[in-house]
Amino acid sequence: MKTKLYILSLLGATTLLFSCGDSSEKNITENTPAVEVTVETPSESDQSFLTFSGKIEAVENATLSTRNMGYVTRVNAKVGDKVKKGQLLIEINNADLQAKRAQVNAGITEATAAFRNAEKDYERYSSLFADNSASQKEMDDITARYEMAKARLEGARQQKNEINAQFAYSNIVAPFSGIVTSKNVEVGDMANPGMPLLNLEVPGKFEVRASVPESEIASVKQRTQVDVQVKSSGETLKGIVSEISISAKNSGGQYVVKVALDETDASIYSGMYASVQFPTTAREHRDVVLIPSSALVTRGDLQGIYTPSQQNTAILRWVRLGRTVGDEVEVLSGLNAGESYISSAEGKLYNGAKLEIR
Repeated sequence: MKTKLYILSLLGATTLLFSCGDSSEKNITENTPAVEVTVETPSESDQSFLTFSGKIEAVENATLSTRNMGYVTRVNAKVGDKVKKGQLLIEINNADLQAKRAQVNAGITEATAAFRNAEKDYERYSSLFADNSASQKEMDDITARYEMAKARLEGARQQKNEINAQFAYSNIVAPFSGIVTSKNVEVGDMANPGMPLLNLEVPGKFEVRASVPESEIASVKQRTQVDVQVKSSGETLKGIVSEISISAKNSGGQYVVKVALDETDASIYSGMYASVQFPTTAREHRDVVLIPSSALVTRGDLQGIYTPSQQNTAILRWVRLGRTVGDEVEVLSGLNAGESYISSAEGKLYNGAKLEIR
C-alpha cells in the first residue's frame, strides 16, 4: 500500500514539473518582444532586355615579351608613361647574337668570294663550250659548281636575316603609341621566352567582353545598340555589339560577346566590371518578379526570404533566383507577384518570430 502511494506521489510531482516547464516556455515566447519590420511587395517589370556581366578592356592592348633568354640591361619605361610607336622600351643582353652576326658576316664574305670565282669560271667555260673547245662533262661540272656557290651565298644571306630578326626580340620597342599599364621586369632580371615584360594599351577606346550562356546567345545580334552599366560608378554608357563568338569550346560553355563603347568622358579603366543589357524582341518579353538583393537570406547554397504570416510571425521561404538587374534580383519561384515579403528588420529574424509591421 505504501508502495502504491509512493508511485502516485511521484507521478503527481512529475506532472506538476512538466506543467510548470510548459508554462515557463510559453511565458518566454509570449514575453519575447516583436521585431519591427518593413513589408513590401515585389516589383514587376516587363523585361525587354537580357543582362550579363562583363569586363572593360582597351580595344588596342599588347603584352610585350621576347623569344630570347638573357639578362635585362635597360628598362626605359615605367607604369603610366606615354610612349610612341617604335620607341625602345627594354634592352636584353645580346652579346651571343652579336657574336653570331659576326660569324655570319664572315661566312657571307667567304661565300661571296667563292661565288665570284665560280661565276668567272662559268662565264669562261660557257665561251669555250660555244666554240667547241670544252666538253659537255666539263661544262656540266662548272655549271654545278656555279649553282652550289650561288646557293651557299644565298644561305649565308638568309642566316643574316635570321640573326637580325632575333635582334628585334632583344630590343623591345613599342608596337604602337600608348600608355604602359604594367611592368614585370627590372634591370638585372632574367628574361625568358614568352615571359610578359610590359603591358601597353591605347587609352580612350574601350570595349566590354561579356559572357553569354548558350540558352541566350541566339537573342544577341550583331551591331545591336546596348546599355552598359559600370558597377563601380553606377554610370550607364552606350555601346554596340561588335563581335559575337560562334564557339564556346574554350570558354566553359559561355559565348564571348564584345561590345564597343562609344567615346565618353566617364572615368573608366581596363579591368572594371560592367553589366551589359541586350535588348530582346517583342516575342521574348516577359514579366519578371524583382526583389532587392539586400532582402535575401543565405544558408549555405540556399537562398530565401522572410515573409509575414497571417498571425504576424516570420516565415522563411526558399526561393530560386534568376538574373541580377541593378540592385534587384529576379525571383523565378518561391515568391509570386502580389505576395508580401520583409524588406528590412530592426532585429534578428527567425521562423516564428513575432512581427510588428510598420
